[in-house]
Amino acid sequence: MKISARVCNSRNSNEVALRTNGRSHSISIPPKSNGLGADVNGGELLFLALATCYCNDVYREAAKRGINVEEVDVAVEGEFGAEGEGAKHVVYQARVKSAATQQEVRDLLTHTDSVAEVHNTLRAGTAVTLEI
Repeated sequence: MKISARVCNSRNSNEVALRTNGRSHSISIPPKSNGLGADVNGGELLFLALATCYCNDVYREAAKRGINVEEVDVAVEGEFGAEGEGAKHVVYQARVKSAATQQEVRDLLTHTDSVAEVHNTLRAGTAVTLEI
């Protein structure tokens, strides 16, 4: 799966373009009140990526197990320290609304945690290279 993300920002304009395997779409992120930069920060987007990945993967893995999921609620929290420091104490919680048994839901959540791609990318560490 080939994924790309692009932000183009200028005074009072913030455009976000996303692409996965040739399918393009965008999300709306307004500029900061001073007009320069995005009104969300990278940490928020990182935690949103974790929440979104896990949510989507719960539905995917539930379908594989024949479990009907009505709702998924994922909350991610963590801390960032001084400039340039990575996140610390990142934890997340998930709730699933389903007619499945508590044990089936617990097994689904545990399994999904082990296969969630964004989570595993952060856990393993990945090289990020600036090309100029």
